[in-house]
Amino acid sequence: MSKLLTLVRKELLDAARDKRSVMAGLYYAIGTPLVMCALFMVLIAQLASPEDLDIKISNADRAPDLVRYLGNQGINHSDSEDAAKIRLVISQDYPQQMAKAKSAQVTIIADNSDEKLQTSIRRLQAQLQAYSSEMGSLRLVARGIDPRVVRSLQINLEDQATPDSKGGMILGIAIFTMIYSVFISGMNLAIDTSAGERERNSLALLLSHPLSTRQLVLSKIIAVTLFAMLGLVLILLVSKLAYTLVPWQELGFSISISPQFMALMLAIGLPVALMAASMQLFVSFMAKTFKEAQSYLTMVLFVPLALSMAASYNIAPDALQWLPVSGQQQALMAFIKGREIPMLQLLVSSLATLALALALALGMERSLKSEKVIFGL
Repeated sequence: MSKLLTLVRKELLDAARDKRSVMAGLYYAIGTPLVMCALFMVLIAQLASPEDLDIKISNADRAPDLVRYLGNQGINHSDSEDAAKIRLVISQDYPQQMAKAKSAQVTIIADNSDEKLQTSIRRLQAQLQAYSSEMGSLRLVARGIDPRVVRSLQINLEDQATPDSKGGMILGIAIFTMIYSVFISGMNLAIDTSAGERERNSLALLLSHPLSTRQLVLSKIIAVTLFAMLGLVLILLVSKLAYTLVPWQELGFSISISPQFMALMLAIGLPVALMAASMQLFVSFMAKTFKEAQSYLTMVLFVPLALSMAASYNIAPDALQWLPVSGQQQALMAFIKGREIPMLQLLVSSLATLALALALALGMERSLKSEKVIFGL
């Protein structure tokens, strides 16, 4: 045990000497919540007070009531170059068709493939449909018909979601970034302590000491896991502070990172951190150079990224709840939404995570007994 602790201390001291490399992994944990909160604040500001939309209206004199209605909704006529990107063409016979209670034609001319215009186009369409519905009701009233006659169904939705559960939808995205921070925070150390040590010719020197390969492997896994958990602690602390600055109440819900959630996140994150450390070290030892290890890990990290994204956006089958990463994430999402945690699925996914970490550690121990791996041949 004393040798193992000495090796872990050696790994941590080596990592502390290369501050830039270590901080590069921790910057993700510190910066991601701040960037996300800034984006949410901008989005909430736009939803709470949408800016006026300027469009070009052709034949506006043919439909003054429609133009006035759109103006009251913040959609105004303008002859500017930007406004011409969305054109509303009112037909010449619009007054006659409206007077005869017939369908009058209006045409929206815009490039719907332009992502910047899609929101504005949908906004204009929604207001035109609202105006059409209102005019249709007035036509029925003018004929002595109750507009409710054409509504065969009245659909009511009783939303049983609480403010906290509504906030869980947003916090689910944050959970994705938290879990991913476990893989990012210790990645640079994993590469440096494996492929990096081999390039510096210190790995062979280290193995020449009276140490077992298992002790060496365990020390590296523990060191990388500690940095991964440090990244998780940092992102939780920064998120707890940053998310309180966002005016969530303007959207009708609240988001708070409670101590219970933080404790559950750390407990669930530990097996994931062990698996991440074992996987990154195993892949790095299989690579022959430092740069090759970086390339391999970039590709390998797409697997947990895909599992986490699939769990976040519910785009995969229920079998994901039994797998590593996605199973833990779904349990966390159930917790923040106030639902019962699926303990069986969480237990199975956590055991699968630890089993995968153990298999990778044993594979790494076996590979380090080969001269090809030690010297990168």
